[in-house]
Amino acid sequence: MFFHIPPQLIALAGALSYAISGIAARRGLRYSTPITVTLVSLTIHATGLWTVLYLSGGVPRVPPWAVFLFVVTGTLQPVIRLLTYAGIFYLGASRGTTLRSSHPLFSTAIAILVLGERADWWVLLGTVLIVTGIILISWQPAVRREAYPWWHVGFPLGAALLAGISHPLRRYALSQADEPLLYAATIGLVSLVWIGGYLLSPLPGERPVWDKRAIKPFVVAGAFETLGILLVIVALSVGQVVIVSPIVATSPLWILVGTWLFLRGIEKLSLPTVLGALLVVAGTVAISVVR
Repeated sequence: MFFHIPPQLIALAGALSYAISGIAARRGLRYSTPITVTLVSLTIHATGLWTVLYLSGGVPRVPPWAVFLFVVTGTLQPVIRLLTYAGIFYLGASRGTTLRSSHPLFSTAIAILVLGERADWWVLLGTVLIVTGIILISWQPAVRREAYPWWHVGFPLGAALLAGISHPLRRYALSQADEPLLYAATIGLVSLVWIGGYLLSPLPGERPVWDKRAIKPFVVAGAFETLGILLVIVALSVGQVVIVSPIVATSPLWILVGTWLFLRGIEKLSLPTVLGALLVVAGTVAISVVR
């Protein structure tokens, strides 16, 4: 049913889903930790999408090479998600997610250089505007934590880099087997196995913190994160990375709206934030003029 909808709209819906997830996670992280919301999110992702896949007719046949690619990108996902939530925890929802959304800088370059996709001036202009807006938004002062080690920005930027690598890989994997639902479900299962193995090992320094005040926001965050990744994969199955990836990066705009509506007293909005949001919107319009 998605395939008659323009990929720009599907990608925008994915951005909205990611924004809702970030806002919900931010509320829950006042009482818990990034590893906890990551575990909850991946559990919802794996169980939810495999249930949908089963009810929709079962597992389709796909080439072994495609399965391998699905597993590879699924291996990256738990790291991306943990770094994303860590960025929200340490820097705040608006600041952390804007830095996380700088991934078009990486994914667009990879898509053009490796996959041979073409980008006209509108796409390039849109990408520059979006990334500039993200930089401007990221300069706003931290509210909850007035000072933090500089290396904390590495959490969302690391997630952005890995996401920039992951998006072209997803596009290529979908070109080998156009089964976005199976792909998204596989990513969830592989991610859950990896995070479960990590938590059962002696490696993690922190363990999940189960505070009942965080459970409901974390469930909402996990549900919308799962919907977001499914929508993005569907968008990538019908549209180019250079179009889909920057539009997904508009999630900071919706994060700002959510911050104003639902995070008053926790985070503030500033003039650089508003100006950055306008640039993000302008970039989205530029990307969307591509036919």
